[in-house]
Amino acid sequence: MLPTTPSFRLDGRLALVTGAGRGIGVALAAALAQAGAMVTLAARTGSEIEAAADEIRKAGGKADTLVIDVTDTAAFRAAMDARAAFDIFVNNAGTNRPSPFLEVTEPDFDAVIDLNVRAAFFAAQAVARRMATAGVKGSIINISSQAGHIALAARSTYSTSKFAVEGMTKSMATDLAGLGIRVNSLCPTFIETAMTRPALSDPAFRAFVTTKIKLGRVGAVEDLMGAVVFLASDASALMTGSALIVDGGWTTG
Repeated sequence: MLPTTPSFRLDGRLALVTGAGRGIGVALAAALAQAGAMVTLAARTGSEIEAAADEIRKAGGKADTLVIDVTDTAAFRAAMDARAAFDIFVNNAGTNRPSPFLEVTEPDFDAVIDLNVRAAFFAAQAVARRMATAGVKGSIINISSQAGHIALAARSTYSTSKFAVEGMTKSMATDLAGLGIRVNSLCPTFIETAMTRPALSDPAFRAFVTTKIKLGRVGAVEDLMGAVVFLASDASALMTGSALIVDGGWTTG
């Protein structure tokens, strides 16, 4: 008898995506909804996530919203305690303030580390605690970067934060495996979004990026949608503590 491919469907599962108001976050929320999950879009700006959730519902998906600042760890923890446990958590909220190493300021460093590392750590903890209490064998997906695996010029603070996310992912996976909670990271290359567009609008920088990406093009949000569904679904049931690098070959050397 032939084995059966595990399902990529997420029907009946509850998913939470932070930083879901724009760019990668919206795309990942849409991908989970298209796979059948009920998705909660979380971000600080209510108008953005309401608009995105409305688009998901119009397309036949299920979505609601949570207006919250993930850097307010107490508020985020309270919000998780007040809700049913999620089956899927996409830990996506993040920022970048590019600058050469010798010019990095303490306020810029603190802002990036506070959101990309501290807030991500305690958001995942709050979600995982609810999973554990409810006995949910869930999937946590930390949105990292190729910059968590290879240094990028003038992005030392961002790279520092994403190397930390990679270590956090492995540590979380180790501690949560006994509860049946899987933790993996998704590591994109440069993806065309509002956050990357200013840098990519420089022809010289765009040419540099496309030269480093072996497949010869900048990434699109659609390039990450299948990857997040895979990590959220039973198709990746034996994966934890791993990094799924979607970089068009940049980090191959």
